[in-house]
Amino acid sequence: MLTSDTTLLMTSSVYKQVSKLMGNRFEISVVSDNESWANRCITAAIEEIRRIERLLTTFDESSQTNHINRNAGIKPVKVDKEIFDLINRSKKISELTQGAFDISYGSIDKSLWNFDKTMTRLPDQQTAKRLVRLINYKNILLDENHSTVFLKQKGMRIGFGGIGKGYAAEMAKALLKQKGVTSGIVNAAGDLAVWGYQPGGKPWTIGIANPDSARQAFSYLEITDTAVATSGNYEKFVLIDGKKYSHTIDPKTGLPIKGIKSVTIICPNAEIADAMATPVMIMGVKVGLDLINQVKGLEGIIIDDNDNIYTSKNIHLK
Repeated sequence: MLTSDTTLLMTSSVYKQVSKLMGNRFEISVVSDNESWANRCITAAIEEIRRIERLLTTFDESSQTNHINRNAGIKPVKVDKEIFDLINRSKKISELTQGAFDISYGSIDKSLWNFDKTMTRLPDQQTAKRLVRLINYKNILLDENHSTVFLKQKGMRIGFGGIGKGYAAEMAKALLKQKGVTSGIVNAAGDLAVWGYQPGGKPWTIGIANPDSARQAFSYLEITDTAVATSGNYEKFVLIDGKKYSHTIDPKTGLPIKGIKSVTIICPNAEIADAMATPVMIMGVKVGLDLINQVKGLEGIIIDDNDNIYTSKNIHLK
């Protein structure tokens, strides 16, 4: 006997829209038997992501993030509870990763790492070290009673590049589910929040990007009600003397990380998946896998510079 949910899936289609949001390509897919309703839901999700972008952006002088940064070393800044809570969660991830994830990375001078064709040599270690001295999540002081954020040192800056896309994907998914969407995908430039099933009732099939060719997948996972995020050096890097340097910077040294081509994190929450992918790259294969295996609900796939594949305990690649 078919349930009403199964009958709906058999008669449904996937409706999707692509938009440039938060400087990235977002693709939102909704399973429905009603195209106009599906498109209205997607439009609402896009508006939600735009709202989050206005909160988190550093490209708009009036954003709360820039207000915090302008007052570094001067005074605490009152912020919305949403931003306060996101910064609070970010600090907890910093503690969990021993500082490998740190939203105060914004202090790194863009002229040091621009990752474009004008870059012909690495900065010297002393310059890099001097510029990372302001990166320290412990100097982001939070006052819950007054909902204020204070960056302790002048020149400190926060940025949400390591967690913002995942947060936006998670919030868009929550809004779609609230509107009655029982199945869909929010794809935030490769950071995915997935729920429900495809038309026909099968789980969603997700490709894990090949770090040597981002448009190709080296493996596939069948998933539902979960999130996937990948961090790798295949999209943003610089070639110096024929050697590829990752855009992922170790916040302790100010220099690009070595040893890992890509990290894929699978867990129930897109914000956490997004935030954990980069620090695992920084921590390295052994320490990164140890951390993944210790955190309940977290799984990971790591590819090193020699194309060796490492997976956490419960991963079964196809």
